Amino acid sequence: MTGREPRERREPREGARETARRTAEQRDRAVYIISVAAELAGVHPQTLRAYERLGLLAPQRTSGNTRRYSERDIERLRLIQELTQGEGINLAGVEVILRLSRQIEALQQELAQTRQERDEALAALEGRRPQTTAERPTYTDDGGTQR
Repeated sequence: MTGREPRERREPREGARETARRTAEQRDRAVYIISVAAELAGVHPQTLRAYERLGLLAPQRTSGNTRRYSERDIERLRLIQELTQGEGINLAGVEVILRLSRQIEALQQELAQTRQERDEALAALEGRRPQTTAERPTYTDDGGTQR
């Protein structure tokens, strides 16, 4: 015996998409109670309640109706604090900014899906494989392309 244990066989690595999905799920998992969420965001728990009343936050609730905040909620709280304290934007303005940010995110996802469908359709027409994201040209603000 050499004293070396046989290596444990590992499963193949997950794809980037699966890893991103798991990471997003972890960020959405509501685990923080209100006092911890407030401390992590640097605000008073009453501020979180006020933001919830205004519709700026929507924490998940347990069966006992206790608020639970996710990592994504904490990020949103920090953004709200930065906008109000750092930029001097009032809560009505923050509400508009958050709504527009959600719309932009949805449109970006829709655009990415449309591009993927376009690439798949072109590939089918041309009888070739679709380009990967790394192979696809990116477009600059001035209309040019870069690789």
